[in-house]
Amino acid sequence: MAIKEFIEGTREIAKAMAITLKHLATPPVTVESPDQPIMVYPRFRGRHQLRRYDNGLERCIGCQLCEAACPTGAIYIEAAENDPNNPVSPGDRYAKVYEINLLRCIFCGDCEEACPVEAIVLGHEYALANYHRRDFILTKEQLLNPPEPNVIIRPEE
Repeated sequence: MAIKEFIEGTREIAKAMAITLKHLATPPVTVESPDQPIMVYPRFRGRHQLRRYDNGLERCIGCQLCEAACPTGAIYIEAAENDPNNPVSPGDRYAKVYEINLLRCIFCGDCEEACPVEAIVLGHEYALANYHRRDFILTKEQLLNPPEPNVIIRPEE
C-alpha cells in the first residue's frame, strides 16, 4: 500500500514539474508599467487632447458643442472674442477657458464627434492616476500640451 502511494505521489510531482518546466521558457504575459509600453488598439479612448493647426493656431473655435454633447457635464468652456490683429483661432471666437473634469468623464467620445473642427480628440494616454482631486481637472494648457503616451498601437484585426 505504501509503495503504491509513493509511486502515485512521485507521478503527480513529475506532472507538476513538467508543467513548471513547460512554462519556464515562455515569455511573461504581464508588462511592467509604466517602464514598458502597453499595447492599445487605435480606437482606444484615453486622455483628451486639444489640437492645433500647423500654423500654431488653436483648432477650437469656442462653439461649445462639445460641452453641450457631454452627457455628464465634464466639460466647461468660456468663450471669448478673437482679436483680429492677434487671433488665437481661425474663427470669430476661441476658448478662453477650457476644462475637462476627468472624474466626471466617461470617455464616451461624444465631445470628439460633436466638434466641427476636430479640435478635441481622445488620445492614447491611459495613465490618469493622481493624488489630489483638483489634479483631475485638465486645463487648456494641459490639453494643448499632452504628455507623450508610453504605448504601442496594436494593429487592427
